[in-house]
Amino acid sequence: MNRATKTALATLTLLSLAALTACGGDSGSGGDLAGKPSATASQEKQASPAERLKQLVITKADLSGMEVSDADVSNSDYSEYAFAKSQQEVTVEKPVCAPLAYAMNQLPLGEPQADLTRSVSEGLNKPYTYVLLATYESGRAKSTMTDLSMAVDACAGGFTAKANGNTSTYDSVTAEKPVAEAGEESLAFRSTLTFRGVTHSVHTQAARSGDVLAVYFSVDGAAIANARPSDAQLSPTVVKAQNAKLA
Repeated sequence: MNRATKTALATLTLLSLAALTACGGDSGSGGDLAGKPSATASQEKQASPAERLKQLVITKADLSGMEVSDADVSNSDYSEYAFAKSQQEVTVEKPVCAPLAYAMNQLPLGEPQADLTRSVSEGLNKPYTYVLLATYESGRAKSTMTDLSMAVDACAGGFTAKANGNTSTYDSVTAEKPVAEAGEESLAFRSTLTFRGVTHSVHTQAARSGDVLAVYFSVDGAAIANARPSDAQLSPTVVKAQNAKLA
């Protein structure tokens, strides 16, 4: 892989042709404790934020014919191509636009208690849909959605984000109708970017269900790498499947 291609894919936080080998949708062993009953309602309520998200995130079993992989930026198979591994590594020329940069680079919004990310592929050379789930302290998920909504309005003219020597320049941000409404509130937006003289569109949606946020992002990395115009729509199947598990 030449340096230009690798840099382009890192900047866009996606390598559609990369081998993301770690399977998503892992679950706890659920073993019984000696002398105690197996899973009870009381025990379920005591699940940690991270354990709760693992129970809520979509798995291959929820998506017939699709591949679901771990896409957390800390994952060794993915981190080489990540734009940034944390919010702290990202600088944005317009601070109000920071939530958009996070959402389009598989980074959690706001200050979550826990988060995880999965990538979903419908086939070779097809756009990837990323699903990021995060859980928050009471009231924080709602305020985080408010910040994201403000960013969509304030950054319509585009913005630039930088991290670790990489630069992502988005030409425009436009609110659009969500693929599927969910939870207490949903929002969606389309962003355009130009790379090597070719225009690409990427799509993002966020939905809040109580104190959990689901952020969906879709991009056609193969088209970008091959300088082919793209408009990577979110997969309705993926969005609806994940929304259903949060209901």
